[in-house]
Amino acid sequence: MLKEVTQTAAKGDRRWFSDDYFDLIVWYDADAIAGFQLCYDLANNERALTWRTNGGYHHDRVDEGETPFRAKRTPILLKDGTFEKDRIAEDFDRRSKEMDQAIARLVYAKIKEYL
Repeated sequence: MLKEVTQTAAKGDRRWFSDDYFDLIVWYDADAIAGFQLCYDLANNERALTWRTNGGYHHDRVDEGETPFRAKRTPILLKDGTFEKDRIAEDFDRRSKEMDQAIARLVYAKIKEYL
């Protein structure tokens, strides 16, 4: 189940929810949600769906920066066109029951709207 990890209460500009499959970071502009990034399949093949009110959607895979016999580099996002929105929406809906429901409903709706 997704649980809140932290929020930047002083600024009120970001909240972070996490479990063993998802990380959800929600960004705020004043009192309204300005966007979110939903990272999923954290342990196997991490990918990220990013949505911003002024920038639309991006779907990426996470390159962990792992290269054998080299120092670990900073993870980066690389384009990934495959997004199983129905499966991810169902998993998110099931795992978001205990978090802020206004956020959960918005994220679920945006997952379903993804083309």
